[in-house]
Amino acid sequence: MKRIAIVEDEKDIRENYIDLITKHGYKVEAYSNRVDALKAFECRLPDLALIDIGLGNEYDGGFLLCQSLRQLSASVPIIFLTARDNDFDTISGLRLGADDYLTKDIGLEHLMVRISALFRRIDVLQKPVQQSNIITRGELIIDSDRMQISWQTNTLDFTITEFWIVYALANRAGIVRNRQQLMSDANMVVDDNTITSHVKRIRKKFIKIDPTFNEINAVYGMGYRWDITAIEKSD
Repeated sequence: MKRIAIVEDEKDIRENYIDLITKHGYKVEAYSNRVDALKAFECRLPDLALIDIGLGNEYDGGFLLCQSLRQLSASVPIIFLTARDNDFDTISGLRLGADDYLTKDIGLEHLMVRISALFRRIDVLQKPVQQSNIITRGELIIDSDRMQISWQTNTLDFTITEFWIVYALANRAGIVRNRQQLMSDANMVVDDNTITSHVKRIRKKFIKIDPTFNEINAVYGMGYRWDITAIEKSD
């Protein structure tokens, strides 16, 4: 049974989410503040975390918790579920490593769809494959069984969402994928702005170990492409 952690300071809202998620067959562990949640995560990681941003007296407590959880695990799925609906907070949350950012006006069933989508992507990685699990694109190596990506022999830490975006682009190197196609390829249910924020974060991770990295290119008005020219040069 998958374990979902809910970090929400408002009791009534927290109990509503507990009831909903439990009815969908998940085990729920709920926390009202950052400190208690972090202590629990340090003892045992959840399979997915739903985190509010404002936690009690901590206006950005959820952001701090996300940072701490990402230090404990690069791959545990994290969803921000908050009343704060603005571009600044959305971008901040995604840059901190969240897989998704949702506002509390989202329908409860829609929330469950987003949760299920994240778990499906993990399950796909864990299933045995008949074909080779290794994709090589120049200096990029993707091992889908281990959910591992390396560049110039350096292993990078990616979230579940980031991994699938890189996989989807590299698997169709040289082909422009619009945002809708990218979501389909990566088995995601997110909006266009979320895709853009994830791509920017992915680029930064590559550039951190290789300042000359320029394989992921935006094609104006169309989408993104993994640059096949760079691959041909490395070959």
